[in-house]
Amino acid sequence: MDNLLHFIPFETEHSKEFKALNIEWLESFFVVEPYDELVLSNPIDQIITPGGFIFMASLNSEIIGTFAFIKKEEGVYEFSKMAVTPKQRGVGFGNQIVRFVIRFAEQHHWKKLILYSSTKLENSIHLYRKYGFIEVPIDPYIKYARGNIKMEIRF
Repeated sequence: MDNLLHFIPFETEHSKEFKALNIEWLESFFVVEPYDELVLSNPIDQIITPGGFIFMASLNSEIIGTFAFIKKEEGVYEFSKMAVTPKQRGVGFGNQIVRFVIRFAEQHHWKKLILYSSTKLENSIHLYRKYGFIEVPIDPYIKYARGNIKMEIRF
C-alpha cells in the first residue's frame, strides 16, 4: 500500500461517489444549498458538457476523494467540489490534489484558476495559499451563501 493518489477521469458510474463525498463535507461544515444539489445531481450536464472536468482520487483502488474544474470562460476554470473522505483527511492528500490541479491547468495552457471558499475552512485556505493562490475581490453574484473568499492563481 502506498500513499500516492491516482486521478481518474470521471465516468457516469462515479456519479453517486461524487455526490456522496461532497454532501458529506457540506453537511459536516455547512448546509447543502440548492445550487450544490443541482450540480451534484447533474455533474455531466452542469460540469462536463459545458467544457469542465471531474476527477476521482483513488488510493489503492478505493475512491477517497474528488474535485472538479468548472469552465467559466475560455482559459478560466473554477477549481470546485473538492472533497476527501473524513478518514483520509489531514494526511497530505490535499497537497497531492492541488499539485495535480495546478499541473493540469498548466498542461492545458489555462490563464487562471479561481476558487470560492470559506474562511471557516482554515486548513483549505492555508493549502491554497501554499501553492500560490491569492485572495482577490469576491464577486457580488457568488452562488454559494457559505462563500466569503475568492482566490485565484494565474499561469
